[in-house]
Amino acid sequence: MATPKIPLVLATTNEGKAREIRAALRGLPFRVVTLAAIGVAAAYPEKGATFEANARGKGLHYSRKSEFLTLAEDSGLVVDALDGAPGVRSARFSGRGATDEKNIRKLLRLMEDVPPKARKGRFVCRMVLSHRSRVLASVCGEVRGTITSAPRGKLGFGYDPVFYYRPWHKTFGEIPPGAKNAVSHRGRALAKIKDFLKREGPPPWGRGRASGEGAPLGGNQVSRPRP
Repeated sequence: MATPKIPLVLATTNEGKAREIRAALRGLPFRVVTLAAIGVAAAYPEKGATFEANARGKGLHYSRKSEFLTLAEDSGLVVDALDGAPGVRSARFSGRGATDEKNIRKLLRLMEDVPPKARKGRFVCRMVLSHRSRVLASVCGEVRGTITSAPRGKLGFGYDPVFYYRPWHKTFGEIPPGAKNAVSHRGRALAKIKDFLKREGPPPWGRGRASGEGAPLGGNQVSRPRP
């Protein structure tokens, strides 16, 4: 009889992010579940000034509600010529009713007069693993690139079509998801989380709301869980 997998809650409603995280954690003894699957509807207001503050806040907020091991992240695009914008407001950059397309249009409009050599940017991803109001790990992944003058490619999501990754001479919007995840900011952060979970293993630390087993615990800035 197969050993039941342990729930790991993803503290996100962004399906693009969820797909990438599920793919990266495949093969581990965890059952990745969404907020909806455990009946948690209350949204966390992202008001932090940094990616870490938002990821930490989300992780602690949802780990209190679910009692399971919770993986939260905050990520975005940081552009030097825009003094770090869109930054923590990447998903809401174009204001009320923001969409990927609207955000990209605003970004390109603001960068119309920026010369090629000054169009540097980077994707940043901060991930926080928490359990029962305690942060167990906080890791960061980054990838550097250049902002194009027009979208290229239909793959990915967010700002992928305008983020040019020089080593492959393509935008993230032109790179298949599996290949992109090997070099992306989120992929790099997830590799650290995955290494941690493999190293720490899945001890049965209590039960949460979702049906199933106890929550595993784990970290890179690491705190040992209390029994």
